[in-house]
Amino acid sequence: MKTKSTTELNDTIYKVEQICKSNKLGLTQIRRQVFEIIVKNNKPVKAYEILDEISNINDKSSHPPTVYRAIDFLIENGFVHKLNSINSYVGCFHPKANKECYFLICKKCNIYQECCDDSLKDRISKTAVHHNFVISNTTLEIEGHCLDCNQK
Repeated sequence: MKTKSTTELNDTIYKVEQICKSNKLGLTQIRRQVFEIIVKNNKPVKAYEILDEISNINDKSSHPPTVYRAIDFLIENGFVHKLNSINSYVGCFHPKANKECYFLICKKCNIYQECCDDSLKDRISKTAVHHNFVISNTTLEIEGHCLDCNQK
């Protein structure tokens, strides 16, 4: 599982800014800061870790509801994913391109990899239709061990 380059990070931040501009979404300073914290981490980030970083950036204490509202905005608009199994957040490096992705999460070091597979997405959609079910959100999390941790 590889870490994102500075170029990939900056490109993702730029894409999100452009999507917000073209869709008239309010990318406030706090939302942008929360997004940057999430995408610049190589590991999933918990809300209180984000809160601590925001407080350090702004040299004053931020309130949990403010951070949670920013996270909700980012999830709603497809810029961030929540990994429920570890109650953490990760950035989406292809915002608005793919809605149904899955994640490989190392149980030892928490490094993750976002993966997209149209055939898997199609299979999940067909299964939902077969069972008269309408999907509103799909987050598939696969836990295991990354190569580095597996070799230790």
